[in-house]
Amino acid sequence: MTDQGAGNKPNRPRIQVAPPFAEIRPHSSSHHGRTIEDPYHWLRADNWQDVMTDPSELNGDIRAYLEAENEHTEAALAPTEELQETLFAELKGRIKQDDSTVPQQDGPWSYYVSYIENGEHPRFCRKLNDSDEEILLLDGNALSEGRAYFQFGGVSHSPDHNYIAWTMDDKGSEYYTLYIRDIASGYDFETRIEKTTGNVCWGADSRTLYYVRRDDNHRPAFVYRHALGQKTEDELIYQEPDPGFFVNIGTTQSNKYVAINASGHETSEWHLIDANDPNGTPSCVARRETGHEYELEERHGELYILTNHDGAEDFKIVTTSIDATSPENWQPLIEHKPGRLIIDITLFENYLVRLEREEGLPRIVIRALETAEEHAIEFDEEAYSLGLASGYEFNTKSIRFTYSSMTTPAEVYDYDMETRERTLRKTQEIPSGHNKNDYVTRRVYAPTKDDELVPITLLYHKRTRLDGEAPLFLYGYGSYGISMPAGFYANHLSLVDRGFIYAIAHVRGGKEKGYNWYKHGKMEHKENSFNDFIAAANYLIDQEFTSARQIVAHGGSAGGMLMGAVANMAPEIFAGIIAEVPFVDVLNTMLDDTLPLTPPEWPEWGNPITSEEAYLRIQSYSPYENVKAQDYPSMLVVAGLTDPRVTYWEPAKWVARLRAVKTDKNPLYLKTNMEAGHGGASGRFDHLKEVALTQAFALKAAKLI
Repeated sequence: MTDQGAGNKPNRPRIQVAPPFAEIRPHSSSHHGRTIEDPYHWLRADNWQDVMTDPSELNGDIRAYLEAENEHTEAALAPTEELQETLFAELKGRIKQDDSTVPQQDGPWSYYVSYIENGEHPRFCRKLNDSDEEILLLDGNALSEGRAYFQFGGVSHSPDHNYIAWTMDDKGSEYYTLYIRDIASGYDFETRIEKTTGNVCWGADSRTLYYVRRDDNHRPAFVYRHALGQKTEDELIYQEPDPGFFVNIGTTQSNKYVAINASGHETSEWHLIDANDPNGTPSCVARRETGHEYELEERHGELYILTNHDGAEDFKIVTTSIDATSPENWQPLIEHKPGRLIIDITLFENYLVRLEREEGLPRIVIRALETAEEHAIEFDEEAYSLGLASGYEFNTKSIRFTYSSMTTPAEVYDYDMETRERTLRKTQEIPSGHNKNDYVTRRVYAPTKDDELVPITLLYHKRTRLDGEAPLFLYGYGSYGISMPAGFYANHLSLVDRGFIYAIAHVRGGKEKGYNWYKHGKMEHKENSFNDFIAAANYLIDQEFTSARQIVAHGGSAGGMLMGAVANMAPEIFAGIIAEVPFVDVLNTMLDDTLPLTPPEWPEWGNPITSEEAYLRIQSYSPYENVKAQDYPSMLVVAGLTDPRVTYWEPAKWVARLRAVKTDKNPLYLKTNMEAGHGGASGRFDHLKEVALTQAFALKAAKLI
């Protein structure tokens, strides 16, 4: 009998599927006296809102094209199937399958998330603090049965520990359905609330529930209040009038207030509701002012506010009475220090904790409120990542943080803010084995033509020779002020163990070097993000970490726009480009104010509807508009049919134009997940199959297979 395992498959005929060429259907639009020709506009479904909730509503012509692209990609990458299976086994082997988070105490109970052997989805559990008996609250594996897609949104227990409010999305469209479960019986109430954001919180009475619903354009805009057992329509307590602002809710760490946050990319506004008043009305803290961002916490009737008011670009902390919340009453507590970006604050009964970043590295600073004495938690590595968990309790002297680096798996610590002792509660297990001493992590800096230095975090195996011959996997994002942490990602090891150097280019548009780093990677400075990424690639070539056409670039969402831009600007540098859910049709999207993210995105890119300057600027770099007759590297493009953030037609149109215009014969693949949205497959192992596919492509592009 022939062994037909993964390593010895019988030969199968390979069916060659020619790449599809999308039909050209003339379409044009005019703005500011200029005309855009968009021959693939027809790929945008007019009924896209319906497709979000029911993918079967997709127009037949569009579906046929997407499926033809999928068939071509599957057939072309079929020779890598064995490699994908090997990679998947490696990726899966690094996951502790029966894993769980460290329980987080809340009164007599401790809550945690667990996974079971071969389980795709999380289980939400609790146990009494003096018991090891697990009580299962929600089982994602059971709830996902019969569904092609399943994703939990918010899961929140009531203050009296009797109920669970939970949400789930079964399309990938980020329309979440809200359920309320009685913990004692294990049954859900008849209440089903559709089209929520997944964001939910409780009032202090454990009978009042607050949630956010989306409007007809998929924007989170309405805050409702629901009383358990209520038969009448839920009460609308806040409605956001500006389509450029999104709404979310939560509670202060003190649990005294329900907090409503309405925010755009550069402006925020907070409203507070007394959590003890089930009929309370929202009260505004500080009216929105363009460019003013703030966050808040409450203690003993006093607000602690993290703000960039009065030119505090990297943020400061002020205090004020809950009865006098407007900015003229704010008193300084932590002054603004240029270059030290205060990222977040958490407030406890006796301590203020802030997470900040300086010189590209994060740190946690503890302030004793009674004495004003401060200290920072120290770490040794050259580059690392920190995460801070506030927990459920307010009157505590313990905080929990997660530490990792590119070589060090995640470590979870409890830290005593009084004694300054840290207790290791969990170390991320790598069942297949991991020796951090086999790897090297470094931080280097690439000079740019305008005399900036772009931080680059590197990870490579100690046996990898730095002689310019190694392939390099270069990741970038660079938008919205989002910083890319230098943390541990077990998935990267499959490439690094095969000789790749893994690198993150911390380009402008993130906040790795403070708010100014973000400001100079947006709006009229957006091209700095692209130039920084190219500068990072060239520096790594010059320093003989790699060589031209040995780099595989990777980015997703706004990072996918980065991929599209550098593919147009410097294709000769790259062996391959992986663009996942790429935001590449920037101009047309920013001209369409009916799309979910368009009005909120104008502060990031500019409004080309009202501004000719913004129109011309976006047109100058939008990847779709700037595809040209030139050679491009091998490319893998990934999309999600129900993606509300980057709609599927952006990557589809881009690939169609690339296929029609480019002058090379290098592979170009489009893979659209027809049953998922922005985040791809929802199960933890299904997701790894997508990772295996992208890694197989990278190895193929770098000619390592």
